[in-house]
Amino acid sequence: MLRYTNLSFLNNIVPGLELSNVNNISLSELQHFNDLLATTLKDIAAQASSSKFATKEAAIRGSQKLYTLAQCVPDLSSSDCNTCFQSAIASIPTGKQGARSLLPICYIRYELYPFYNQSGSSTQPVLLPSSKGGKSNISLIVAIVAPVCVAAALFILGCCILRQRSRKKYNSFARDSIREDLTDVESLQFDFATIEAATNCFSDENKIGQGGFGVVYKGVLPKGEEIAVKRLSLTSLQGAVEFRNEATLVAKLQHRNLVRLLGYCLEGREKMLVYEYIPNKSLDHFLFDPVKQKELDWSRRYKIITGIARGILYLHEDSQLRIIHRDLKASNVLLDENMNPKISDFGMAKIFEADQTQVNTGRIVGTYGYMSPEYAMRGQFSVKSDIFSFGVLVLEIVSGKRNTEFYQTHLADDLLSYAWKNWTQNTPLELLDPTLRGSYSRNEVIRCIHIGLLCVQESPSARPTMANILLMLNSASVTLSLPRQPASFLHGRKPNRPQDGHDSDQFTTSSIPWSINEVSITQLAPR
Repeated sequence: MLRYTNLSFLNNIVPGLELSNVNNISLSELQHFNDLLATTLKDIAAQASSSKFATKEAAIRGSQKLYTLAQCVPDLSSSDCNTCFQSAIASIPTGKQGARSLLPICYIRYELYPFYNQSGSSTQPVLLPSSKGGKSNISLIVAIVAPVCVAAALFILGCCILRQRSRKKYNSFARDSIREDLTDVESLQFDFATIEAATNCFSDENKIGQGGFGVVYKGVLPKGEEIAVKRLSLTSLQGAVEFRNEATLVAKLQHRNLVRLLGYCLEGREKMLVYEYIPNKSLDHFLFDPVKQKELDWSRRYKIITGIARGILYLHEDSQLRIIHRDLKASNVLLDENMNPKISDFGMAKIFEADQTQVNTGRIVGTYGYMSPEYAMRGQFSVKSDIFSFGVLVLEIVSGKRNTEFYQTHLADDLLSYAWKNWTQNTPLELLDPTLRGSYSRNEVIRCIHIGLLCVQESPSARPTMANILLMLNSASVTLSLPRQPASFLHGRKPNRPQDGHDSDQFTTSSIPWSINEVSITQLAPR
């Protein structure tokens, strides 16, 4: 960093950057963790204010520890360092398994794992001239370092100028293109004053969510209608494209299993989307919480799986547009007051032409763990990309566990591998969430696991269509084809192809390793 000013740096501090781990602390541990975090960050800020750098560990429970680090620019006074640290602590995300707050002159981070060199983190290296020949050493250092610093400063300055110009051009282009694309839905436009009043001036008490796009607020319109307002961050470059995409797309989609767009606000630099308010938040809020997951009995989970399938089928085949969602996951499925699922967040969605079956892209968007292998590795996506994400989601709903929760455990590499392991060992019910063991339909659970494994096949052609999936869910008389090893289990090997010459999307009468029932098989065909 190169900077000079006749004012204190703190007088001109620019907004910092906050980053956080996607995993939350469980509700049962949240209060204890937040109290411990607040105390530890306060202590490390006091220590680092004088030494300019410090690390600190604190025991959470048992052998698990909290690791923290604080650092500020070395030529600041202790009071200025402390002021910056307090600002960083105030803005750092809490309730996460890790987060960091970065400001131009200081930095604070915490994690549940050691992210720094513990043996060498107590002090910082200092370069001192030798007692003999000190002047020549200093001259040599200056002769080497000065040109490097000047070159680096010029490079950084050039990058900043180019970035600022591109940002201005982008924002101008984005605003013009947004207005052009939203001409068809002008009747849905809200004015800023209405949204500001509905959300109580965007108060923190009304904040109900946050993502890379910005913040989501709950609001109440003058007639009493509850709304959810997605406010685009002013610093987000990607968000303008997502805003245009979501506003123009969702306004044309109407289905009971899709979240309903009520309108938008485009005023000055403000860009906001206004949705119906969904009271029960997202599926992951219940599914992965040890306490709340008990509220999702098997009948509710089966209804959620079926509802998500209907929503995706509408996007793929039944709407006036053919839509690929590209970011289907538990946090993008909202639950209404009756626990009916509503698919949300269409910022990444893509419209397909009528004759298109696959598209290549160099811009990979979405969430790792839910991405199909051909999309994550080669940028190829199609309706079968959503099918893969749906399969991961089905297995998460059945098990109550995240796909990434198994990483580096003795059970399996991930949820897909664990499901396949139990499937091949004829113990599929080992995958079932223990909270459901008292009451569930054995046939429905096994069928959902079977469908989930079919959806996460390596080859896109081996995955069923969403129409076929709904048929599988609604008709117990349809026999499912045998799944092969899921994509994550193959580690890049070429998938086995069917030997009978038939596409795996079609239903066959091949038996599975155990018998679900003894009824005859009916082969269904569309009219």
